[in-house]
Amino acid sequence: MTEPRLQHVQCLDSRGLHRMAYWEWGDAANPEVLLCVHGLTRQGRDFDNLARSMVDKYRVVCPDVVGRGRSDWLIDPMGYAVPHYVADMVCLLARLDAKGVDWVGTSMGGLIGLGLASLEGSPLRKLVLNDVGPAIQPQALRRIGSYVGQTAFWPTLDAAADAAWALSQGFGPHTRDEWLALTAPQIKPTTQDGEPGFTARCDPGIAVPFRAVTPEMVAAGEALLWQSYDRLRCKTLLLRGAESDLLSADTAAAMAQRGPRAQLHEFAGVGHAPTLVHADQIEVVRQFLLSP
Repeated sequence: MTEPRLQHVQCLDSRGLHRMAYWEWGDAANPEVLLCVHGLTRQGRDFDNLARSMVDKYRVVCPDVVGRGRSDWLIDPMGYAVPHYVADMVCLLARLDAKGVDWVGTSMGGLIGLGLASLEGSPLRKLVLNDVGPAIQPQALRRIGSYVGQTAFWPTLDAAADAAWALSQGFGPHTRDEWLALTAPQIKPTTQDGEPGFTARCDPGIAVPFRAVTPEMVAAGEALLWQSYDRLRCKTLLLRGAESDLLSADTAAAMAQRGPRAQLHEFAGVGHAPTLVHADQIEVVRQFLLSP
């Protein structure tokens, strides 16, 4: 079975340098690059199934956004914000020496892609926004705020998977093996009271800027995101879980009518967010990316 190579790139922040990890699949000399970027509390191995399905055409790169996975944690937690993540991705693109890039972004990863794609001179050619848009529903922010930044100890992988599943019903139905595969890269060995177990590969500090957001900041951010969306010139696919509490049907419909006029595809029986693990979801993305 194809496995990725773990690589790192140095990036600049307000306190110095940090290392961002990324998982690289396929031929490192392939000029066709696909970047896959995960959600708020996830990491780059979420895209293993998608990457395996695309390595025949692409060099697939799946970063662990700083503070997650194998990447460093920031000294100043206020650096956990989309503009800083966009800057990190610019460093990564320079390392990859990629002239043209396609992008798949889930939730936060979609917002990072939106920010990068809206910049003058952006190398992004095709953009897949997975269950995210300029307007984010307040009930989703409240739900995410109820668990982001919490620390936990689990005695076994199974216990960690059960806890993750309790918070991730929106991901839709998965087999036990699929869920264990999604959970294993999320955790790392630790001890508690001398007992071995696991904890999350995620800096609790990512909650600091999240919890500092006010309704006024949300409104201002939404206006700026719509401006960024309307500037997009790349071909865009919008994926939506039909039961999503984060991306409303009205927002998705508006995204199909303005800016790049995204192609919209909804997945029944899924909320926030489709994991792109299953063959039907992967096929929608693959057809879009490989279309002329």
